[in-house]
Amino acid sequence: MSKKEILLSEGDISRLIEMAWEDRTPFEAILKTYQLDESSLMRIMQANLKPSSYRLWRKRVKEKSSKHLKLRSPDIKRDHCVTQYKISR
Repeated sequence: MSKKEILLSEGDISRLIEMAWEDRTPFEAILKTYQLDESSLMRIMQANLKPSSYRLWRKRVKEKSSKHLKLRSPDIKRDHCVTQYKISR
């Protein structure tokens, strides 16, 4: 695990898992908010979910082009939900 992953609070981990499960939240929004790339997020998910839940999540992510901004439909205007925006200043 990276230093960033170790420094996350339980609340941050809970929010990351919630964002990761949401179809409309792209990985780029998680990167922007928490400075965690997809592989770091995958490690967090794997460490905090049951194995069957992790496999189900990975399957969903692979099938959802909305999780990657470059693959996402132009009909989806925003890159994250307003309730997900966290000011990190």
